[in-house]
Amino acid sequence: MNVPGSENDAAAAREAMTLACAERTGKAVAWVSCDQGALSATPRALSARTHRSGDVLAAIIGQVTWDDEDLSRVARDAGDAVAAVRAYERHGADCVTRMRGPFAIAAFDGPRRQGLLAIDRLGIRSLFFAAAGGGIVFGDTALAVTAHPSIGRRLSMQGIFNYLYSENVPSPGSIYVGLSKLLPGQRVVVDGPTARTDFYWRMDYSPTPETSTAALREDFRRLLRDAVARAITDGDVGAFLSGGTDSSTVAGMLAQLAGRPADTYSIGFEAEGFDEMEYARISARHFGTCAHEYYVTPRDVVDAIPFIASGYDEPFGNASAIPTYFCARLAREDGKRVLLAGDGGDEIFGGNVRYAKQGVFDWYGLVPPVVREALLEPLLFSGEWVGRVAPLRKARSYVQQARIPLPDRLEAYNFLEREALDAIFEPDFLRGIDPHQPRDIAREVYHRTTSTSAVNRMMHLDLKETLADNDLRKVNRTCELAGIEVRYPLLDEDLVEFAGHLSPAQKVRGLRLRPFFKESLSDFLPPETIKKSKHGFGLPFGLWMQRDAALREIALDSVRSFMRRGYMKSAYIDRLLREHQSTHATYYGVMIWIVMMLERWLSTHEN
Repeated sequence: MNVPGSENDAAAAREAMTLACAERTGKAVAWVSCDQGALSATPRALSARTHRSGDVLAAIIGQVTWDDEDLSRVARDAGDAVAAVRAYERHGADCVTRMRGPFAIAAFDGPRRQGLLAIDRLGIRSLFFAAAGGGIVFGDTALAVTAHPSIGRRLSMQGIFNYLYSENVPSPGSIYVGLSKLLPGQRVVVDGPTARTDFYWRMDYSPTPETSTAALREDFRRLLRDAVARAITDGDVGAFLSGGTDSSTVAGMLAQLAGRPADTYSIGFEAEGFDEMEYARISARHFGTCAHEYYVTPRDVVDAIPFIASGYDEPFGNASAIPTYFCARLAREDGKRVLLAGDGGDEIFGGNVRYAKQGVFDWYGLVPPVVREALLEPLLFSGEWVGRVAPLRKARSYVQQARIPLPDRLEAYNFLEREALDAIFEPDFLRGIDPHQPRDIAREVYHRTTSTSAVNRMMHLDLKETLADNDLRKVNRTCELAGIEVRYPLLDEDLVEFAGHLSPAQKVRGLRLRPFFKESLSDFLPPETIKKSKHGFGLPFGLWMQRDAALREIALDSVRSFMRRGYMKSAYIDRLLREHQSTHATYYGVMIWIVMMLERWLSTHEN
């Protein structure tokens, strides 16, 4: 928006960004422009996604629902981009408060030198942006923005550290110097030479008015059904089915609404402790779905690593991207164009194990201070001998964690919190970064909500860290690589807002996770699913690396190549590899994977 320069400069910049978009999407780019700026879009229906009316330009991606009868009519008749122009003309930057669903929008009024960038409330869509020459360059991919001659692709050492800490590059930062990402519910408002970011939406955790449990459950079932119905309005739709609570709920509701056996897609592993296929089969039988299964092998992982690593705008270290890709590809080969995913249920209804675990640490605060300070802590921290007595060792670990305030305590097992950073990184690298930044980002999100409940605050943090920064990036990109569109019924905003108003005890009750959700669906889900403990969708990389020569070779080659970059100390990486070969293959395999995927990404994105 409003980047000064000659028309030749602008044309060259647009050409560079067009080539970058084509490299990522394989689609043509449509531009709309005026004297002060230009916008583009690359989706299938280009005419419905970019529009100019007078001096106002707009581009939009995603599936928008308009909270305005007239704008809804305009969108139906002429497309969302036309409605976006109309909304911006009427409401300025506040037009985003009339928009719901997953979207990214850019609007610009050239003569007034005013503009807007925004993404949806849950961060399902992404926008990158950077300041340049008194204006803003932006796009839904990092490649497009950094292709602008004023920006460039200079690697950020802070971004590399943040990646190694978080297994992704958490927003608002990025892997490139000067490039930022919008947070969920955030916008950039441009007014002449100034640009500011703010939040146009915040999760509301205020308690609902006194309502009977029966009425709440009825509302929940209706909202859930409506959310799935809105997600299956077009085409032949299938669903991911891991066998967990969320994917089973979405698949089961799809089966009810489809009027025929729904197609579900599941992934398994020939590895003890990782394979959840039996739970997926239980749900498939319960709902009468047409189940499709695929077992990922070490050979699949070897083949997919270069493709997945290079397929992201930024390094991405969540190993479950691999099975997610193969599951999406299975659906695409079966002729599907759209898949429903169950992501979001844990983060809005209280399903992550750490929510209950952190409550256990809070019990320590109930011990009288005189007992803690005069008896327990002097005993537990009195010497190395405590570590040789198993009960005392566990008690000391408990107290050590209990003394760390939230949200820092959530990172107690983070590799980069387990030992001194100067034992992990080279001095030159450490001098160029702020090691506190990842924790500072988390603290800001944790404390941003007005709720005083630790459960709500942890879920608020996970909306950003677990969902927007991690799981949604994982599923969005792997599905895109497989040629599948993905939708998230449990992140329907009516359902999200309903969940926000539930009490903390309806989300986590003692050690019980998501009691309201499970009790409300006790006659819908299979009993085995209701009782099932939280597992996840992990890849048995650490175990397979021990056993499979080809997987071990690609991992070792990548890690040794990374050692030569001078970021991490060779002694630390050598120790990771040694420990992995011991009895801790799964644990140390996580960090090896993170380093490997960073090196694979760097090798294809540095230039």
